[in-house]
Amino acid sequence: MTATPTPRVTIKDVAARAGVSKGAVSLAFNHKPGLSEATRDRIFRAARELGWAPNLTARTLAGSRVDVVGLAVCRPARMLGLEPWYMDFVSGVESVLAEHSCSLLLRLVRNMDEEIGVQEAWWRGRQIGGSILVDFRADDPRVGLVERLGLPVVAVGHPSLTGGLTSVWTDDATAVTEAVRYLAALGHRRIARVGGAAALGHTAIRTAAFDEAAGSLAGARQVATDFSGDAGARATRSLLTASAPDRPTAIVYDNDIMAVAGLSVAAEMGLRVPDDVSLLAWDDSQLCRLTHPTLSAMSHDVHGFGAEVARTLFGVITGDSAAGSHPVPTPVLTPRGSTAPPKV
Repeated sequence: MTATPTPRVTIKDVAARAGVSKGAVSLAFNHKPGLSEATRDRIFRAARELGWAPNLTARTLAGSRVDVVGLAVCRPARMLGLEPWYMDFVSGVESVLAEHSCSLLLRLVRNMDEEIGVQEAWWRGRQIGGSILVDFRADDPRVGLVERLGLPVVAVGHPSLTGGLTSVWTDDATAVTEAVRYLAALGHRRIARVGGAAALGHTAIRTAAFDEAAGSLAGARQVATDFSGDAGARATRSLLTASAPDRPTAIVYDNDIMAVAGLSVAAEMGLRVPDDVSLLAWDDSQLCRLTHPTLSAMSHDVHGFGAEVARTLFGVITGDSAAGSHPVPTPVLTPRGSTAPPKV
């Protein structure tokens, strides 16, 4: 015998149970004025009793609000969990989404083609009201995708990488230049940089800025990695096992986790920080203040960066003319115990 399907509960059922109109139910769940607290409570109680929740996609399509924002990240899940930058960035985004009773739809992808498919499926399926795009590359194909779909986005990247998309970025070139000039002012001439993935646009910007700032320093070197602690350790070991005339006396890292790994490698090799080698981290997460010695860093308010990206996205979605492309404050030098003049 075939079971009779259970009728789907609708907004009309909730309205009937609470003794109000469907419009009143909509007002209550969209947090709009016009209802007494007693009526609002009665509506919520009726919805709970019936097991009903509003269709978030329908609410977004109706233009009443944005309920979901997308973020696709091309990083391994394990690495993402260890990377302080993304944790701080997402927490900043979430702080603004919470103000709008909005959720973040986070998806880890394996490559750019997969992300393009995800972004298109999200938008065509009306799962999101807008998206945050990160990790731009030269000639990034997502620029054309967004223009074709009409998807509201904010691009986290320098305008030279993001086409005509609304973008929010940090001035990495100026920050790299400040880092090199600081180390050179301490007396370092053999300065190395352990950079991130070479294909990423912001890595390329930092690489070019380092080449220019360290152009007069014969011992300057750069090594590309994947941002992981293991890769940072390998790069540091390679640099510090070079013969004395080529071994750097200072190393700049593209993130904090690689700098912490570099500190461990220096200890493993019997080198003293900063007497034998100075180390300078990037972003200045809590990790930098938990090491011994504490790590000097290019300090960056990553949480504030994420919050500003989310605020800008809401401006793009609502058509706010003030939501244009703009930089956030440039990372600034915070000297601590891991940098000092070279002893040799």
